[in-house]
Amino acid sequence: MTGALPHYVQALGHGVHAVDTGFHRPLFDAAYLIVDNGRAAFIDTGTRHALPRLLGALQALGLAPEAVDWVIPTHVHLDHAGGVGPLMQALPAARLMVHPRGARHMIDPSALYQGALAVYGQAEMDRSYGQLVGVAAERVATSEDGLQITLGLRHLELIDTPGHALHHHCIWDPISRGWFTGDTFGLSYREFDVADRPWILPTSTPVQFQPEALKASITRLLARKPDSVYLTHFGRLGDVATLGSQLLGLLDETVALGRAQAQHPDRHRALCGALLALYRARVRQHGCTLPDSTVDEILALDVELNAQGMAIWLDRQAA
Repeated sequence: MTGALPHYVQALGHGVHAVDTGFHRPLFDAAYLIVDNGRAAFIDTGTRHALPRLLGALQALGLAPEAVDWVIPTHVHLDHAGGVGPLMQALPAARLMVHPRGARHMIDPSALYQGALAVYGQAEMDRSYGQLVGVAAERVATSEDGLQITLGLRHLELIDTPGHALHHHCIWDPISRGWFTGDTFGLSYREFDVADRPWILPTSTPVQFQPEALKASITRLLARKPDSVYLTHFGRLGDVATLGSQLLGLLDETVALGRAQAQHPDRHRALCGALLALYRARVRQHGCTLPDSTVDEILALDVELNAQGMAIWLDRQAA
C-alpha cells in the first residue's frame, strides 16, 4: 500500500476493499476489489465513468494493472457491468468471469446498449453510462453453479442466483465468510442507518424479476451462515440472518402489494404510490427520522424501477 487510501476506497478487512464508483450519488454503487497474495479481482465495475476510481484503487494499494486476474460482474445490468469493457482494456492479464446468460452481452454489448437507450434516451445514456465496449471472446469465461476460481491463495465460489435477473450469480469468499451479492440480497443505503443498524429492501427491477426464484436464492445465501454480505448498493453488512429475515418479509409484502394493484386502471402510478407508502412505513418502523421528502428523494429511482419490474412480472403471471 502506498499511503492513505483515496476517499472513495474503504478497506473492509480480509483483503476486501469497497470502491465507491460515484454513480448517481455517493454511497450508492460499489465495486469490490479483493487482494490476495499480490493478485487482485474486481467484483462489479460500475459504469465506464468509474474507470479512474477503479484504477486509482489499484494504484493506492500499490498494485499494477497486471496484478488483476479476474473481473467478475454479478450480472450485466449497466450499473454493475457497464464499465467492464474499458476496465478490461486497462487490465492486460485479467479474464472476465460472467454468468453464461450474460456472456454474449459482454462480448457484443450493442443489444444491451440499445435496450438501455430505449429506456433512458441519448442524453441520460451519455451522462450516466457512456458508450459500452465489448470484450474479446477469448478473454471471457462463464460461470457454472458451484464453480471455484483461484485468486492468490484463496478460492472464490460462484453460484447461480436467479430472481433479480436470470444472468445473476453471487460470489462466496471463504476468507471473509462473505457473499458478494450484487442485487440478489437487496439494497441498503447508509442514509437509513439507525445506531449502526441498516435497513434493507428487495429490488424488483425489470425485466426478469421472479419473486419465488429470488426467495430461493436469498435462502440459499443464508444457508451458508455468512458473516457478511457485500452489497453493490451499498457496502458490507453483518447480522445477515436478521437482515435476511427482514428482506424476505418485505419481499412477501411487495408481492402482495403488486397483486393488489394488478387491475388498477392506472397501474404504474398505483404501484409507485403503494411501494413508496410501504417503504416509508418500514423506514419509520426502523427508527429513521429523516423527513419524508428526503426519504422520497433517496428512494425515487428504486420506486420507479421496482414498479416497472413488478408490472412486467404481473403481466407474465396473467399471460
